[in-house]
Amino acid sequence: MENANSLFWEVSFGAFLFVTVFLAGGAAYLTGRAIARAWQPNLQLAAYIVLLSAATRFIHFSLFGGTLLSVHYYIADLIVLLIFAFVGKRITRARQMSTQYNFRYARTGLLGWRRIGGQEA
Repeated sequence: MENANSLFWEVSFGAFLFVTVFLAGGAAYLTGRAIARAWQPNLQLAAYIVLLSAATRFIHFSLFGGTLLSVHYYIADLIVLLIFAFVGKRITRARQMSTQYNFRYARTGLLGWRRIGGQEA
């Protein structure tokens, strides 16, 4: 069942794209947004994504015949979901800093913000 030339997907690229990227990636992005809105630490976000990765492996196993206890593909799913989660958190945090503290910070692109003026507090 294992595809010899795939590093990230086990059964098929379509299953990986649908389950890991679209479904679980969307959930990870929204989890990152929720963590940012609640001003929670990165460690808590990582803990949630570890659980979401286990659920993603179960979906690959139950619907597409993948291996349930595959450390390699669990880590591959975990890496993809952590990227989605931390991007979601960073986008939300940049929006928060530039809107809630607009007297102090200005947005610099999608993921960043900078301090207005050159003086440190």
